[in-house]
Amino acid sequence: MVPSWLLVCAVVFSLAVLQVLASDTFIAAVYEHAVILPRPTLTRVSPDDALALMNRNMDVLERAIKEAAHQGAHIIVTPEDGIYGWLFTREAIYPYLEDIPDPEVNWIPCTDPTRFGPAPVLERLSCMARNNSIYVAANIGDKKPCNSSDPKCPSDGRYQYNTDVVFDSEGKLVARYHKYNLFMSEATFFNYPEEPEISTFETPFGKFGIFTCFDILFREPAVVLVSELQVDTVLFPTAWMNVLPFLTAVEFHSAWAMGMRVNFLAANTHSTIMSMTGSGIYAPDGARAYYYNMKTEDGHLLIAELDSHPRLSPTSPPAVSWSSYASSVEGWLPHDHDFSGLVFHDKFTFTELTKPEGSITVCQKDLHCHLSYKMAGKRDDEVYVLGAFDGLHVVEGQYYLQICTLLKCKSTDLSTCGQPVETAQTKFDMFSLSGTFGTNYVFPEVLYSGVQLAPGEFEVLKDGRLISKTAPTKPVVTVTLFGRWYEKD
Repeated sequence: MVPSWLLVCAVVFSLAVLQVLASDTFIAAVYEHAVILPRPTLTRVSPDDALALMNRNMDVLERAIKEAAHQGAHIIVTPEDGIYGWLFTREAIYPYLEDIPDPEVNWIPCTDPTRFGPAPVLERLSCMARNNSIYVAANIGDKKPCNSSDPKCPSDGRYQYNTDVVFDSEGKLVARYHKYNLFMSEATFFNYPEEPEISTFETPFGKFGIFTCFDILFREPAVVLVSELQVDTVLFPTAWMNVLPFLTAVEFHSAWAMGMRVNFLAANTHSTIMSMTGSGIYAPDGARAYYYNMKTEDGHLLIAELDSHPRLSPTSPPAVSWSSYASSVEGWLPHDHDFSGLVFHDKFTFTELTKPEGSITVCQKDLHCHLSYKMAGKRDDEVYVLGAFDGLHVVEGQYYLQICTLLKCKSTDLSTCGQPVETAQTKFDMFSLSGTFGTNYVFPEVLYSGVQLAPGEFEVLKDGRLISKTAPTKPVVTVTLFGRWYEKD
């Protein structure tokens, strides 16, 4: 006969397991890492020297992973380039790469490290996950041999990929993703896969997907993961260089989570010289935790609770008809004082907010942007404009944008409108921004002075208006609807 105390223990254990399996929330962590960089070199270092540098970075990451697990986190995301940096040529990066198999092989590197040949980085990451009972997402490099029978095989006989890996809490490799949209010079030392890869994995706390940095601005794989495969949470290792006024990491990543109605875990590298900072844990209703620091070179751990299935959450924002309200506004007439200005090389049409309150419009091509506003007090030393851009962005990549924006100019000289600005003094009692967007993919941004977000202080209505819920508590740098028209690329 089974002792009664054993039956009680079994029941308690079973209930605990069921509670985890049915969990409505989970604890997420991201770590912004000040990467220890290699010395720049055009040639290879020895494998031992490469591993020594990677172990120094993994020492830092391991401390963050242990602390996250100690605080109850179920999953942690670490940054792109977080293990070896980015100062490479194609030849010089080779010693840092490992041959990463498809997760279908059902492999725990921590317990079977030599199954696919030497893989000390995979082994150590696997053990970090296993020893701390936490999912770990990291970014490393993959190498795959090829030969002359492959017409696309590089001359050095190998493919090299910027690669994300995910290990579950047992240390098993459950996801591998090869970055598809390479950023500028990155394409000189990495290859992209022949077709975009879609990487997902199931957990007791939702369905997850993963992609890397520049991928976020393109339909594949980013939109496919969310819109077609219906993941609940996206993991996002990144090495994001901030570009004001619309593409600082914290504002755009928070906006993307809201626009796509998905959880988004963004882990950035940290380098003030490269303007890299800004990590966050974002839900569809706003940021749960974020970090932006251009003053010091410190890493930082963020931890926050998220809904496992955000689309089912009562706080999930409704579906939006982005052009509904703006299309109903009458009187789309150009202003005599409209003028042009550049924002990140894109030619916007601007009109100045000359009064302390009012309703104005500005148009470019098929995009009409409408703003109603009231300043707490109009200052003579600060100028704000309403801007519109409808066109193809062609600087570091080619992608079609529609943008409506209320933004502060760098000075009272109108020629500075669109230049980067981090601080402001003007507060608004209210604002309402909308546009006649041709795309359903629109990302709402509100950025306060000092590159601060405004969680809980604004909302997007079903008719496409981005409005302040209460009087904004801090001076406004920009209020933006950032539209991405994938079909026109």
